[in-house]
Amino acid sequence: MCKLGWKKCLSIGILMMLTAWPTGVQAQQQYHVAACDWMMLKRQKLGEFQLAKDIHADGVEVDMGPLGKRVLFENKLRDPHFQQLFRRTADSLGIKVPSIAMSGFFAQSFLKRENYKDLIDDCLKTMDVMGAKIAFLPLGGSGPEWKQPGEAHNEMVRRLHEAGQMALAAGKVIAIRTQLDARANINLLKEVDSEGIKIYYNLQDAVDQGLDPSKELKLLGRDRIAQIHASLTDSVTLDKDPRIDLHKIRKTLDKMRWNGWLVVERSRNAKDVRNVRGNFGTNVAYLKEIFSDAGQGK
Repeated sequence: MCKLGWKKCLSIGILMMLTAWPTGVQAQQQYHVAACDWMMLKRQKLGEFQLAKDIHADGVEVDMGPLGKRVLFENKLRDPHFQQLFRRTADSLGIKVPSIAMSGFFAQSFLKRENYKDLIDDCLKTMDVMGAKIAFLPLGGSGPEWKQPGEAHNEMVRRLHEAGQMALAAGKVIAIRTQLDARANINLLKEVDSEGIKIYYNLQDAVDQGLDPSKELKLLGRDRIAQIHASLTDSVTLDKDPRIDLHKIRKTLDKMRWNGWLVVERSRNAKDVRNVRGNFGTNVAYLKEIFSDAGQGK
């Protein structure tokens, strides 16, 4: 019998329950692993879901399709037939679609597309089809000028704010890849001023610039990171790459209490880049080895 009085005993009992019971991130699988369909040579091809299953990925990042000189993306998922077929196939295989990518903007400028709102709207509707909450928008095709103060920068901020508000209204997030360091990304997000815009963090960008990705992730902070491309430029697969310490990345993300999707984009064996199953299967397996519950604390 508790000799401290019933109120104190009750308080102690509640505290013990709260500290013993798993909550939030700890109560669920913290990390999930996916791969990009366009890099697996399966851009909007039905076989991407079986391929993801075969390499033991939890999901696949589906691309909107090529852009080129088209007015809109070459997007099959506007067609009700393909909408049902893709969704049914993904569901039947237990493969999630965490994000929809607008990879066309790797080669094209987001600043020069007058119909950028139509393209964003197309992406948001496709996200609805596949149950995705995050859109990937790379800004690599927009050149370096917008990264400096001036007209191009102001226009980029304006467009991103509008795109972010569109996403926010739809209950979604547009995650941008900027190739900026953490401090510059923080400043950009402050200027954009929309909860619908976050960072799609790419480990490759930090490593290529000689930055410590763990320090960059910590500085950027949990709430600014929507998703992570967990791969580097093509050279060797992740398990053989001395350029990055993924165990350290795991510890950093754990301390930040970040949870979400790690998506393989590259890190292919440069001597065998078209060996999709070999490269992506190896990378997925290595990420799962490190980021599974069993890999914690290693």
